Amino acid sequence: MTLHWPTIQAVALLAASNVFMTFAWYAHLRDMRAKPWYLAAVLSWGIAFFEYMLQVPANRIGSTTLTLPQLKILQEVITLTVFVPFLLFYMRQPFKWDFVWAGLCLCGAVYFIFRR
Repeated sequence: MTLHWPTIQAVALLAASNVFMTFAWYAHLRDMRAKPWYLAAVLSWGIAFFEYMLQVPANRIGSTTLTLPQLKILQEVITLTVFVPFLLFYMRQPFKWDFVWAGLCLCGAVYFIFRR
């Protein structure tokens, strides 16, 4: 597969959107445990706005060079790539080899979706 500029743009935008997504979905579990859930939901919606402002253009740009299944698998790989450091460094969870095995499974998914 040849990398085209729209694909590179899509990957960069999806990576940035995933940072916002991960914080929107999970940061409240550490930072807002003592707050009511609805406050966490409102804050998460606010963060998710920025995720969508990056994710929607990323998918539109990416769809010019990638198929929908390729975009989806790419998104999953990026999600795990962003989530594991978030889990280790922000949430202070211990490393598990299961993260590596899950990543290898996603590599298999990438192979099957991108092969020609």
